[in-house]
Amino acid sequence: MIKYISKRIVFSIITIFVVATITFFLMNMVPGGPFLSEKAISPTAQAALEAKYGLDKPLFNQYLTYITDIMHGDFGDSLKQRGRSVNSIIATKFPVSAKVGGIAILISLLIGIPLGSIAAINRGKPVDSAISVIATGGIAIPSFVICTVLMYFVGVHLKLLPTFGLTSWKHYIMPVISLSLYPTSYIMRLMRSSMLDVLGQDYIRTAKSKGLSKFVSVFKHALRNAILPVITYMGPMTVYTITGSFIVEKIFTIPGLGGDFIGAIGSRDYTLIMGTTIFLAALIVIMNMFVDIIYKFVDPRIKLK
Repeated sequence: MIKYISKRIVFSIITIFVVATITFFLMNMVPGGPFLSEKAISPTAQAALEAKYGLDKPLFNQYLTYITDIMHGDFGDSLKQRGRSVNSIIATKFPVSAKVGGIAILISLLIGIPLGSIAAINRGKPVDSAISVIATGGIAIPSFVICTVLMYFVGVHLKLLPTFGLTSWKHYIMPVISLSLYPTSYIMRLMRSSMLDVLGQDYIRTAKSKGLSKFVSVFKHALRNAILPVITYMGPMTVYTITGSFIVEKIFTIPGLGGDFIGAIGSRDYTLIMGTTIFLAALIVIMNMFVDIIYKFVDPRIKLK
């Protein structure tokens, strides 16, 4: 286990380094610059700004400086939000995004796993058909469409919930629904297909022949093996939900990292874009590593090599 974790950490560091390198050079290949949008900026002022942020140096020297700073945990200063570092922006805004995304993930698991299991147990029955239709619709409809529909009918037309900000528990309802619909639907489908496969195994039939109740045989014996595909999906699901919240945050005016990231793209705030991208890439790598380790505890038969 220790050898496996050490190897994964090494590969994770290499992956993050590659992502940082690609992101840096892609950003510098984009035509224009971060200061071209400044109103009536003179060539002298633009040169002074480039010198201040080190953008006047050769590209390879900028790259070495940036990689060195990243190795020390420093993403640099924002080019647009003057006086603020990228580290402070991420530290301030990401917890908001993580909270909204975390609630959506929890709801997805609490709803998706039981409903997927119920659909498998009642295969071919009206309950199964209803759950399958809901799951298919949830996967097909994008989150921004759900946001728009909820905002119009629930927020504007019926005036039941607030449509912007994040100051009370009511403000979380519509963003969380918008974020959790897709992963919930996907988990339902994963759980249904996996549970159907497990229910056909010999050990389940043996458990039933011994007189165990349907509830015990399914939720004690079958669920443990059927849930493995859901655990595999948890890594990318977590990152999808948190990064997917960026669009949702923009629609509902939530003060999370999404608004700053989307604004940075429009204003070409290179350091904030690169810092956020590398931070999210590191999050993906870490989550996938944790999923592999959880796999081992859920099913001890799995060998990590």
